[in-house]
Amino acid sequence: MNNFFSRCKKSIAEATPSALRTAWWMVRITVSVSLLMFLLKFSGILVWLSTAIGPFFHFFGLPGDAALAYISGYFINVYSCVAVLSTIEIPLRATTIIGAMTLAAHAIPVESAVQRKTGSSLVVVLLVRTLGSLLLGLFLNLILPGQPDFSGERLLPLSEIPFFQLQGNFVAEFFSWGKMIVALVLKMVLIIYTLNVLQLLLREFGVLEYISKSIGLLMDIFGLPRKLSFLWIIANVLGLSYGAAIMIDEAGSGKLSKRDIDLLNAHIGISHSNVEDLALVTMAGATCWIVLLSRWLLSFVVVWCFRLYYRFYNKKRFRGLVFDR
Repeated sequence: MNNFFSRCKKSIAEATPSALRTAWWMVRITVSVSLLMFLLKFSGILVWLSTAIGPFFHFFGLPGDAALAYISGYFINVYSCVAVLSTIEIPLRATTIIGAMTLAAHAIPVESAVQRKTGSSLVVVLLVRTLGSLLLGLFLNLILPGQPDFSGERLLPLSEIPFFQLQGNFVAEFFSWGKMIVALVLKMVLIIYTLNVLQLLLREFGVLEYISKSIGLLMDIFGLPRKLSFLWIIANVLGLSYGAAIMIDEAGSGKLSKRDIDLLNAHIGISHSNVEDLALVTMAGATCWIVLLSRWLLSFVVVWCFRLYYRFYNKKRFRGLVFDR
Protein backbone atom coordinates (compact mmCIF):
# COMPACT_ATOMS: atom_id res chain seq x y z
CA MET A 1 0.00 0.00 0.00
CA ASN A 2 2.83 2.36 0.86
CA ASN A 3 4.37 1.64 -2.52
CA PHE A 4 1.07 2.53 -4.21
CA PHE A 5 0.83 5.91 -2.49
CA SER A 6 4.48 6.70 -3.10
CA ARG A 7 4.04 6.02 -6.82
CA CYS A 8 0.94 8.24 -6.88
CA LYS A 9 2.81 11.01 -5.06
CA LYS A 10 5.71 10.72 -7.47
CA SER A 11 3.40 11.00 -10.50
CA ILE A 12 1.60 14.05 -9.07
CA ALA A 13 4.88 15.79 -8.23
CA GLU A 14 6.21 15.07 -11.72
CA ALA A 15 3.05 16.27 -13.47
CA THR A 16 2.45 19.49 -11.52
CA PRO A 17 5.15 21.83 -12.96
CA SER A 18 4.51 21.01 -16.62
CA ALA A 19 0.73 21.00 -16.09
CA LEU A 20 0.77 24.49 -14.57
CA ARG A 21 3.07 25.81 -17.32
CA THR A 22 0.79 24.44 -20.02
CA ALA A 23 -2.32 25.74 -18.25
CA TRP A 24 -0.82 29.24 -17.96
CA TRP A 25 0.06 29.27 -21.67
CA MET A 26 -3.43 28.06 -22.58
CA VAL A 27 -5.06 30.71 -20.38
CA ARG A 28 -3.06 33.54 -21.96
CA ILE A 29 -3.88 32.40 -25.49
CA THR A 30 -7.55 31.79 -24.73
CA VAL A 31 -8.17 35.09 -22.95
CA SER A 32 -6.35 37.13 -25.60
CA VAL A 33 -8.14 35.55 -28.54
CA SER A 34 -11.50 35.55 -26.76
CA LEU A 35 -11.20 39.27 -26.02
CA LEU A 36 -10.34 40.01 -29.64
CA MET A 37 -13.31 37.98 -30.88
CA PHE A 38 -15.58 39.72 -28.37
CA LEU A 39 -14.52 43.10 -29.74
CA LEU A 40 -15.01 42.00 -33.36
CA LYS A 41 -18.46 40.68 -32.53
CA PHE A 42 -19.49 43.74 -30.50
CA SER A 43 -18.25 46.10 -33.20
CA GLY A 44 -20.41 44.39 -35.82
CA ILE A 45 -17.46 43.37 -37.97
CA LEU A 46 -18.43 39.70 -37.78
CA VAL A 47 -21.93 40.57 -39.00
CA TRP A 48 -20.47 42.49 -41.95
CA LEU A 49 -18.12 39.62 -42.78
CA SER A 50 -20.90 37.03 -42.69
CA THR A 51 -23.02 39.20 -45.00
CA ALA A 52 -20.13 39.49 -47.45
CA ILE A 53 -19.72 35.73 -47.79
CA GLY A 54 -23.40 34.80 -47.42
CA PRO A 55 -24.03 34.03 -51.14
CA PHE A 56 -20.99 31.72 -51.15
CA PHE A 57 -22.79 29.38 -48.74
CA HIS A 58 -25.31 28.41 -51.41
CA PHE A 59 -22.61 26.03 -52.71
CA PHE A 60 -23.06 24.04 -49.50
CA GLY A 61 -26.83 24.02 -49.69
CA LEU A 62 -27.04 26.66 -46.97
CA PRO A 63 -28.97 29.92 -46.86
CA GLY A 64 -26.97 33.13 -46.58
CA ASP A 65 -28.09 33.54 -42.95
CA ALA A 66 -26.06 30.44 -42.05
CA ALA A 67 -22.85 32.35 -42.83
CA LEU A 68 -23.01 34.19 -39.49
CA ALA A 69 -23.44 30.88 -37.64
CA TYR A 70 -20.40 29.44 -39.41
CA ILE A 71 -18.23 32.54 -38.97
CA SER A 72 -19.15 32.75 -35.27
CA GLY A 73 -18.26 29.10 -34.77
CA TYR A 74 -15.08 29.35 -36.85
CA PHE A 75 -13.65 32.25 -34.89
CA ILE A 76 -15.27 31.77 -31.47
CA ASN A 77 -16.74 28.35 -30.60
CA VAL A 78 -19.60 25.91 -31.20
CA TYR A 79 -21.75 27.64 -28.59
CA SER A 80 -21.68 30.82 -30.68
CA CYS A 81 -22.71 28.90 -33.79
CA VAL A 82 -25.61 27.22 -31.99
CA ALA A 83 -26.71 30.55 -30.52
CA VAL A 84 -26.98 32.02 -34.03
CA LEU A 85 -28.78 28.93 -35.34
CA SER A 86 -31.40 29.38 -32.64
CA THR A 87 -32.31 32.78 -34.11
CA ILE A 88 -32.81 31.68 -37.72
CA GLU A 89 -35.06 29.12 -39.37
CA ILE A 90 -33.26 26.60 -41.55
CA PRO A 91 -34.28 23.03 -42.44
CA LEU A 92 -32.89 19.88 -40.83
CA ARG A 93 -30.74 19.18 -43.88
CA ALA A 94 -29.02 22.56 -43.67
CA THR A 95 -28.58 22.31 -39.90
CA THR A 96 -26.80 18.98 -40.33
CA ILE A 97 -24.46 20.44 -42.94
CA ILE A 98 -23.60 23.55 -40.93
CA GLY A 99 -23.18 21.39 -37.82
CA ALA A 100 -20.63 19.12 -39.52
CA MET A 101 -18.77 22.08 -41.03
CA THR A 102 -18.58 23.93 -37.73
CA LEU A 103 -17.44 20.92 -35.71
CA ALA A 104 -14.62 20.40 -38.22
CA ALA A 105 -13.52 24.04 -38.00
CA HIS A 106 -14.35 25.96 -34.85
CA ALA A 107 -12.43 28.07 -32.33
CA ILE A 108 -9.72 28.21 -34.97
CA PRO A 109 -7.57 31.00 -33.43
CA VAL A 110 -7.22 29.20 -30.09
CA GLU A 111 -7.12 25.61 -31.25
CA SER A 112 -4.71 26.32 -34.11
CA ALA A 113 -2.35 28.01 -31.67
CA VAL A 114 -2.52 24.93 -29.45
CA GLN A 115 -1.85 22.58 -32.35
CA ARG A 116 1.05 24.77 -33.48
CA LYS A 117 2.49 24.59 -29.97
CA THR A 118 2.60 20.79 -30.21
CA GLY A 119 4.92 21.07 -33.23
CA SER A 120 2.63 20.84 -36.25
CA SER A 121 2.77 23.41 -39.03
CA LEU A 122 0.30 26.25 -38.53
CA VAL A 123 -0.21 26.43 -42.30
CA VAL A 124 -1.09 22.75 -42.51
CA VAL A 125 -3.36 22.92 -39.46
CA LEU A 126 -5.32 25.82 -40.97
CA LEU A 127 -5.52 24.18 -44.40
CA VAL A 128 -6.64 20.81 -43.05
CA ARG A 129 -9.38 22.21 -40.84
CA THR A 130 -10.62 24.99 -43.14
CA LEU A 131 -10.54 23.07 -46.42
CA GLY A 132 -11.78 19.96 -44.61
CA SER A 133 -14.76 21.91 -43.30
CA LEU A 134 -15.61 23.24 -46.78
CA LEU A 135 -15.22 19.80 -48.36
CA LEU A 136 -17.58 18.36 -45.76
CA GLY A 137 -20.18 20.96 -46.72
CA LEU A 138 -19.85 20.19 -50.43
CA PHE A 139 -19.92 16.43 -49.82
CA LEU A 140 -22.98 16.47 -47.57
CA ASN A 141 -24.84 18.82 -49.90
CA LEU A 142 -24.15 16.35 -52.69
CA ILE A 143 -25.23 13.13 -50.94
CA LEU A 144 -27.99 14.17 -48.52
CA PRO A 145 -31.53 13.74 -49.84
CA GLY A 146 -33.50 16.82 -50.75
CA GLN A 147 -32.59 20.00 -52.58
CA PRO A 148 -32.09 23.47 -51.07
CA ASP A 149 -34.56 26.16 -52.14
CA PHE A 150 -33.32 29.75 -52.11
CA SER A 151 -36.09 31.22 -54.23
CA GLY A 152 -37.65 33.10 -51.30
CA GLU A 153 -34.39 34.27 -49.80
CA ARG A 154 -33.59 37.96 -49.72
CA LEU A 155 -29.96 38.82 -49.04
CA LEU A 156 -29.22 42.40 -48.06
CA PRO A 157 -26.68 44.15 -50.30
CA LEU A 158 -23.32 44.53 -48.58
CA SER A 159 -23.59 48.29 -49.07
CA GLU A 160 -26.53 48.34 -46.65
CA ILE A 161 -24.55 46.68 -43.86
CA PRO A 162 -22.17 49.02 -41.98
CA PHE A 163 -18.69 47.64 -41.46
CA PHE A 164 -18.64 49.03 -37.93
CA GLN A 165 -21.81 49.16 -35.83
CA LEU A 166 -21.87 48.63 -32.07
CA GLN A 167 -24.03 45.73 -30.91
CA GLY A 168 -25.73 46.56 -27.60
CA ASN A 169 -24.35 48.06 -24.39
CA PHE A 170 -20.59 47.67 -24.05
CA VAL A 171 -20.45 47.56 -20.23
CA ALA A 172 -23.16 44.91 -19.98
CA GLU A 173 -21.70 42.83 -22.82
CA PHE A 174 -18.17 43.11 -21.43
CA PHE A 175 -19.33 42.09 -17.95
CA SER A 176 -21.09 39.07 -19.44
CA TRP A 177 -17.95 38.15 -21.38
CA GLY A 178 -15.84 38.57 -18.23
CA LYS A 179 -17.99 36.14 -16.24
CA MET A 180 -17.81 33.63 -19.09
CA ILE A 181 -14.03 33.86 -19.44
CA VAL A 182 -13.40 33.53 -15.69
CA ALA A 183 -15.52 30.38 -15.56
CA LEU A 184 -13.74 29.05 -18.65
CA VAL A 185 -10.27 29.74 -17.23
CA LEU A 186 -11.06 27.94 -13.97
CA LYS A 187 -12.44 24.99 -15.92
CA MET A 188 -9.38 24.89 -18.20
CA VAL A 189 -6.84 24.95 -15.36
CA LEU A 190 -8.68 22.22 -13.46
CA ILE A 191 -9.08 19.95 -16.48
CA ILE A 192 -5.53 20.42 -17.81
CA TYR A 193 -3.98 19.76 -14.40
CA THR A 194 -6.19 16.73 -13.77
CA LEU A 195 -5.49 15.25 -17.19
CA ASN A 196 -1.73 15.64 -16.86
CA VAL A 197 -1.76 13.94 -13.48
CA LEU A 198 -4.11 11.22 -14.72
CA GLN A 199 -1.92 10.51 -17.72
CA LEU A 200 1.18 9.96 -15.58
CA LEU A 201 -0.76 7.81 -13.11
CA LEU A 202 -2.12 5.65 -15.92
CA ARG A 203 1.35 5.27 -17.39
CA GLU A 204 2.88 4.51 -13.98
CA PHE A 205 0.44 1.66 -13.35
CA GLY A 206 0.43 0.29 -16.90
CA VAL A 207 -3.13 1.31 -17.73
CA LEU A 208 -2.13 3.24 -20.86
CA GLU A 209 -0.82 0.05 -22.40
CA TYR A 210 -4.17 -1.64 -21.71
CA ILE A 211 -6.06 1.29 -23.28
CA SER A 212 -3.85 1.15 -26.36
CA LYS A 213 -4.65 -2.53 -26.81
CA SER A 214 -8.39 -2.13 -26.19
CA ILE A 215 -8.92 0.33 -29.05
CA GLY A 216 -5.91 -0.73 -31.08
CA LEU A 217 -7.97 -1.95 -34.05
CA LEU A 218 -9.81 1.36 -34.29
CA MET A 219 -6.52 3.25 -34.20
CA ASP A 220 -5.16 1.01 -36.95
CA ILE A 221 -8.18 1.76 -39.13
CA PHE A 222 -7.77 5.51 -38.61
CA GLY A 223 -4.07 5.20 -39.46
CA LEU A 224 -2.91 6.35 -36.03
CA PRO A 225 -0.16 4.76 -33.90
CA ARG A 226 -1.60 2.82 -30.98
CA LYS A 227 0.44 4.79 -28.46
CA LEU A 228 -1.79 7.77 -29.25
CA SER A 229 -4.88 5.96 -27.94
CA PHE A 230 -5.16 7.90 -24.68
CA LEU A 231 -4.72 11.27 -26.39
CA TRP A 232 -7.31 10.27 -29.00
CA ILE A 233 -9.81 9.38 -26.27
CA ILE A 234 -9.19 12.67 -24.44
CA ALA A 235 -9.62 14.71 -27.62
CA ASN A 236 -12.83 12.92 -28.54
CA VAL A 237 -14.35 13.15 -25.07
CA LEU A 238 -13.13 16.56 -23.85
CA GLY A 239 -11.96 18.36 -26.97
CA LEU A 240 -8.90 19.28 -28.96
CA SER A 241 -7.53 21.92 -26.62
CA TYR A 242 -7.36 19.58 -23.64
CA GLY A 243 -5.99 16.70 -25.69
CA ALA A 244 -3.39 18.95 -27.30
CA ALA A 245 -2.41 20.32 -23.89
CA ILE A 246 -1.13 16.86 -22.97
CA MET A 247 0.46 16.56 -26.42
CA ILE A 248 2.49 19.70 -25.69
CA ASP A 249 4.10 17.98 -22.72
CA GLU A 250 4.49 14.70 -24.60
CA ALA A 251 6.15 16.44 -27.55
CA GLY A 252 8.48 18.32 -25.22
CA SER A 253 9.50 15.12 -23.49
CA GLY A 254 10.42 13.43 -26.78
CA LYS A 255 7.92 10.60 -26.30
CA LEU A 256 6.09 11.53 -29.51
CA SER A 257 7.72 12.06 -32.89
CA LYS A 258 6.73 14.89 -35.21
CA ARG A 259 5.09 12.29 -37.44
CA ASP A 260 2.96 11.07 -34.51
CA ILE A 261 1.93 14.63 -33.68
CA ASP A 262 1.08 15.52 -37.28
CA LEU A 263 -1.05 12.40 -37.73
CA LEU A 264 -2.98 12.96 -34.51
CA ASN A 265 -3.45 16.67 -35.19
CA ALA A 266 -4.77 15.90 -38.67
CA HIS A 267 -7.34 13.51 -37.21
CA ILE A 268 -8.49 15.37 -34.11
CA GLY A 269 -8.41 18.70 -35.92
CA ILE A 270 -11.37 17.51 -37.97
CA SER A 271 -12.99 15.15 -35.48
CA HIS A 272 -12.86 15.93 -31.77
CA SER A 273 -15.15 16.83 -28.86
CA ASN A 274 -17.63 14.18 -29.93
CA VAL A 275 -19.59 14.41 -26.68
CA GLU A 276 -20.36 18.01 -25.69
CA ASP A 277 -20.05 19.76 -29.07
CA LEU A 278 -21.78 16.95 -30.94
CA ALA A 279 -24.62 17.09 -28.42
CA LEU A 280 -24.92 20.86 -28.93
CA VAL A 281 -25.39 20.71 -32.71
CA THR A 282 -27.70 17.72 -32.31
CA MET A 283 -29.93 19.73 -29.98
CA ALA A 284 -29.86 22.52 -32.57
CA GLY A 285 -31.41 20.09 -35.08
CA ALA A 286 -28.48 18.34 -36.78
CA THR A 287 -28.54 14.59 -37.42
CA CYS A 288 -26.02 13.21 -34.92
CA TRP A 289 -24.77 10.12 -36.77
CA ILE A 290 -24.28 12.00 -40.06
CA VAL A 291 -22.22 14.72 -38.36
CA LEU A 292 -20.07 12.15 -36.55
CA LEU A 293 -19.52 9.63 -39.36
CA SER A 294 -18.85 12.27 -42.04
CA ARG A 295 -16.06 13.79 -39.93
CA TRP A 296 -14.63 10.38 -39.11
CA LEU A 297 -14.60 9.57 -42.81
CA LEU A 298 -12.82 12.81 -43.69
CA SER A 299 -10.28 12.41 -40.88
CA PHE A 300 -9.63 8.85 -42.09
CA VAL A 301 -8.88 10.13 -45.60
CA VAL A 302 -6.69 13.00 -44.40
CA VAL A 303 -4.59 10.85 -42.05
CA TRP A 304 -3.94 8.24 -44.73
CA CYS A 305 -2.94 11.00 -47.14
CA PHE A 306 -0.43 12.17 -44.53
CA ARG A 307 0.86 8.62 -44.19
CA LEU A 308 1.33 8.38 -47.94
CA TYR A 309 3.29 11.61 -47.85
CA TYR A 310 5.60 10.25 -45.16
CA ARG A 311 5.86 6.90 -46.91
CA PHE A 312 6.75 7.97 -50.44
CA TYR A 313 8.61 11.27 -50.10
CA ASN A 314 12.09 11.79 -48.81
CA LYS A 315 11.95 14.25 -45.93
CA LYS A 316 15.38 15.70 -46.66
CA ARG A 317 14.47 16.40 -50.24
CA PHE A 318 11.25 18.15 -49.24
CA ARG A 319 12.62 19.93 -46.19
CA GLY A 320 11.19 23.43 -46.05
CA LEU A 321 7.71 22.51 -47.24
CA VAL A 322 4.78 23.54 -45.09
CA PHE A 323 4.69 20.08 -43.49
CA ASP A 324 8.02 20.80 -41.80
CA ARG A 325 7.53 24.42 -40.84
